[in-house]
Amino acid sequence: MNRDNASILKNEETRFAIKWEQFFFSPANSLPLTIIRLLAGIEMMFLWWSWSPDLQQWFGPNGLISQDLLQQWRGGWAFSIFDRTTTESSLWAAYGAGFVAFFMLTAGVATTGAAVAAIFFWISLLHRGPMLAGSADDVMTIILFCLVIGPSGAQISVDRMIGWNRQELVSWRAGLALSLLKLHAVAITASSLLAQLRGDVWWDGTAAWWMVSRIESSLIDLTWISQSQYLINILTHAITVFEFVFIFGVWNKKMCPYVAGAALVCWPLIGLLAGEIPWGIAMAILSISFVRAHRISEVMHGMTGWKITRPNHLPTVL
Repeated sequence: MNRDNASILKNEETRFAIKWEQFFFSPANSLPLTIIRLLAGIEMMFLWWSWSPDLQQWFGPNGLISQDLLQQWRGGWAFSIFDRTTTESSLWAAYGAGFVAFFMLTAGVATTGAAVAAIFFWISLLHRGPMLAGSADDVMTIILFCLVIGPSGAQISVDRMIGWNRQELVSWRAGLALSLLKLHAVAITASSLLAQLRGDVWWDGTAAWWMVSRIESSLIDLTWISQSQYLINILTHAITVFEFVFIFGVWNKKMCPYVAGAALVCWPLIGLLAGEIPWGIAMAILSISFVRAHRISEVMHGMTGWKITRPNHLPTVL
């Protein structure tokens, strides 16, 4: 009996190890990661630019966030290149270098190095003003780290065009990066859903009313929605249902294409409703990790006429 139990346990451990390796290290087409790089790079440049109007006011030599105040917010281990910018010119020089890094990442110029530089400047900025970071900033940090891990410049990049990047279109690094993006997308959604379920407004259907009522944080006036109680109730419960379906549906092979497609639309709409459009777009970008490469290729061919060559040795997991 003990031998049988040991054999069963060993078989279960073997199955788990196989599933673990298949999920994280199976080769995957880098096209979804490429699209994530392009869209995330554009949003990153926008978010980076949004700091420019108040850059000196916050982080300048006589800025509101002094080093003494900063140390009260962050641990002693945190590093930021902006801690060393003690003059206006050095601050703008570091800020400009960061924008160049994001532009190079978006265009796919020295992509791996640009991704490392981008995450360095981005983390530096968030460490310099941690109290100013928003929800979109956190999501973009996750995406940037995964772009460093995976070969995001293997396709549709300047590197590829001029021959700097000869990486295979299918690789285990792409599979690892996409798997990490998937896990983070589900984890963020799950934490959001659990937080929502702790609030009465999500149970009584009035959460959407509270979201659209925050006019100061919304780019578009959506207060007209609050005039209909039924619409408010529908929107509130629809958000909860969508998040629940997303958490579990993306792992089902048959449901995943539909859930992932819906996520590309629903996340920006939720962001619009909540006055967090950058966050909604960031979550949609994160959800691209669930979209299959050949679907992206078909959409791109239909919209632009570009034909993305699909490798003959694509693994069945795609």
